Amino acid sequence: MSYGLMTSARGGEGSPLDRARALRRAGQNAEAAELLQERLRAYPNDVDTLLEWGNFLKASGRYAEALAPLSEAARLAPGQSALWLNLGVALLELSRTDEAIAAFDRAVVLEPRRPDALNILGHAMLVRGEPTRAAHFFERALKFKPDYAPALDNLGRVRKSQGRASEAIGLHRRALAAGAGAATASNLLYTLNLVPGISPEEIFAEHQRWGAAQPGALPLPPRPAAAFRRRIRVGYVSPDFCQHAVAYFMESVLAGHDRARFEVFCYSDVRVPDPTTARLRALGEHWRDISTLKDDAVLNQIRGDEIDILVDLAGHTARNRLAVFARRAAPAQVTWIGYPNTTGLKTMDYRITDAIADPVGQTERWHTEQLLRLPGPFSLYRPPADAPEVFSPLPATLRRCVTFGCFNHLAKLHPATIEVWGRILTRLPTAKLMLKIRGVDQATRQRLFAALEERGVPEERVEIISSALSVRDHLTLYGRVDIGLDSFPYNGTTTTCEALWMGVPMVTLAGQTHVARVGASILSHVGFFEGIATTVDDYVERAVGLAADLQTLANIRAGLRERVRSSSLVDQRAFVTALEAAWGQIAKK
Repeated sequence: MSYGLMTSARGGEGSPLDRARALRRAGQNAEAAELLQERLRAYPNDVDTLLEWGNFLKASGRYAEALAPLSEAARLAPGQSALWLNLGVALLELSRTDEAIAAFDRAVVLEPRRPDALNILGHAMLVRGEPTRAAHFFERALKFKPDYAPALDNLGRVRKSQGRASEAIGLHRRALAAGAGAATASNLLYTLNLVPGISPEEIFAEHQRWGAAQPGALPLPPRPAAAFRRRIRVGYVSPDFCQHAVAYFMESVLAGHDRARFEVFCYSDVRVPDPTTARLRALGEHWRDISTLKDDAVLNQIRGDEIDILVDLAGHTARNRLAVFARRAAPAQVTWIGYPNTTGLKTMDYRITDAIADPVGQTERWHTEQLLRLPGPFSLYRPPADAPEVFSPLPATLRRCVTFGCFNHLAKLHPATIEVWGRILTRLPTAKLMLKIRGVDQATRQRLFAALEERGVPEERVEIISSALSVRDHLTLYGRVDIGLDSFPYNGTTTTCEALWMGVPMVTLAGQTHVARVGASILSHVGFFEGIATTVDDYVERAVGLAADLQTLANIRAGLRERVRSSSLVDQRAFVTALEAAWGQIAKK
């Protein structure tokens, strides 16, 4: 998100601070740093200089180093809310969320009518998994400034996280009308995928409008002759080279690339690296940290690396770099994995998919990209090495009731999905439902219970688990689930793969577009066709039918991991070979 805070000290025209800011704008960071440090040596307790130096470090991605000058500035002038806000930002970027909230709270106490302070406090609450409290602060910000775009956008994010996507769409539109930027536009496009009543034509038109508003492509510099005789250079761009679903699918690809034919570059926009980042970095031949670079600098870096094929792994998700792709950073540009729809960019040449997620002749008309279908699945699942064994016996035999489960984000659980689950559970009066949804606060939990109760499912038949768990503990929960229920129209991906690996059969509803056909793709490539429904009524009947035959359900559970293990979904060599064939095909054009 854009914090929208005051990030510069006051200074004055011609002052050292003003000169330091001018040097930063000119890209002369070393000279700016030298000037600021010289001033700090002369005036170590000058609050404005401490703030400017702290924000210089923050802008450089050196958040841990920024804490000392920002903390000292706040100690020396505790009555200035801007100091607490900027200190809070550094803490938040370091994932020290509780401390950040304390700093933001002090700023709000000092200036209770300040919209940007209320907005960022709400954002931090949302990060901590308290959407209802977050919404309270966004609404307070809007009370003082009704057209405050950041708060409108963030309130939309809250509503999406609460499964209220239709409300979120309206808020994102209001934010855009109030002058919000690219991140809000992507938030809107993403959220459109969550609502079943919006047609593919409407969603595509929105993506096209966004794409048409982007800056035009810049001419590519001529390639030296040597570039056509070397290995093919493939660059992967992602903010999710960390513990994230995208990383699970990418790790095997990076490990399996044929380095005799391909030179691999990773452009990482990860602000706080973690152990997954370290593993991926070890697999990437060239690692470029772009987390502190603006789009122009990223564009220049990629062009300087003479990338042949540049791959976007984010689409319209958070912290994407689509603006770089819009300006044509590489001769061939591809989108894959991170977003289940078109980008809307004319400069995005291809989108990687498969023939089940995007049936030939069915979805081309809703893409600005050319669809490039792999012969197997469009992605590769890497089962965690420490995954527990499949739980046996069937949970229903121990609990004396069938338990359905869904571990997808609440944003994907549209009221239409809840309605259908209610139909299933009323057909099976003893059946239970387990939902694993991280970061659901008590108010949101009660709203979900109420929605299910309205559909005939009392609270005592529903279990909601919202705590953060290790990967192993998360997978262990599948030992309490008999049948998985996929969300629609926005299917699960990682969660579906995990369920199958843990012996839990899934029921999915195959729709018209990729976002609603991911489940069908995964189940098809595993060979579990009996879980693929084509209508809502069919979805209900397949779920009820599986629950009615416990012996068949137990047999499925006993053999499902082996079915996955022998499938194309986890076949690293076959998948990477197919992907590299696609890269080779693109490179020849």
